[in-house]
Amino acid sequence: MNSPASHPFSICVYCGSRPGARPEFAAAAQAVGQWIGQQRGQLVYGGGRTGLMGLVAEATRTAGGRVVGVIPKALVDKELANPLCDELHVVDTMHERKAMMAHRSDAFLALPGGIGTFEELFEIWTWRQLGYHDKPVGLLNAAGYYDAMLGFLAHSVRDGFMGEWQMDLIRTGTETTQLLEALRADVPKHAQDDRLAENI
Repeated sequence: MNSPASHPFSICVYCGSRPGARPEFAAAAQAVGQWIGQQRGQLVYGGGRTGLMGLVAEATRTAGGRVVGVIPKALVDKELANPLCDELHVVDTMHERKAMMAHRSDAFLALPGGIGTFEELFEIWTWRQLGYHDKPVGLLNAAGYYDAMLGFLAHSVRDGFMGEWQMDLIRTGTETTQLLEALRADVPKHAQDDRLAENI
């Protein structure tokens, strides 16, 4: 097993447990995993082997990266827990899952997905605005999947329920490599130091 300390960039990826209806979604997941692996980085994700989750994990592993899966007991069978993870943590609750994923990561990236992906993205974004962490958060808008959501968020700003500064806390993009490199560049040094000091 690879040592966590040998992989300085650890990124949490939120994405669908389904593949979605368009091939661009699968291509985006594979491209993200390939980039992580090529950088000898570490993927932290929900631990499943289906849909985009399985694709990003397999692409990371195949390209030489390290894969950490975190999955609650209740979803082990439903999400078909991935036995090929370098680490597979089975926890009791979704709260434990999300907390562990956050602690094990230097940055966060959302790919296309459903309500679980939306919930994870909005929670980690909310934590950022409240100052619970200062790690970068990204949104990969593959094939325009998030166009409507981004439009609604702009509407929320116009109607006074959000500020532009909150939108500035999330980095959006359509180019995989460019977005991932930007997220890595935004990681505060202490985040990596803290994670490695805790040997996680």
